[in-house]
Amino acid sequence: MTELRPMMRRDLASAALGMVVERDEPGESVVSMRVRDDMTNGFAITHGGMVFALADTAFAIACNEDDGVTVAAGADISFLKATHAGQTLTAHARRRIVSGRNGLYDVTVTDETGEVVAEFRGRSLTTRRQHPAD
Repeated sequence: MTELRPMMRRDLASAALGMVVERDEPGESVVSMRVRDDMTNGFAITHGGMVFALADTAFAIACNEDDGVTVAAGADISFLKATHAGQTLTAHARRRIVSGRNGLYDVTVTDETGEVVAEFRGRSLTTRRQHPAD
């Protein structure tokens, strides 16, 4: 686990879901999450929103690589494999390109065996906002 920067120390949603930041580098991050029973849907598989949230957190870390406040301008996800409670999912986000204030990032979500669970593409926008005071 890496030391959390202020943005992630304030991220109550990711903390509530039990996400662990494994890597936090400019343009790249790795975040893991163990799937709990309360993260499953009516078919006893991991709720797609939970997989999206994990990928979105990895994306947020990767695209906030400097002093600017960068937010999601949009994202798409393809769910490729069902998972279940007790499994550990890992999201690996990578910068594809940054042009001006816009960025494009890809996130691959895998299970504990390394099989791909989902592919996520995020589009970022660096705002003119200031970071909240700690």
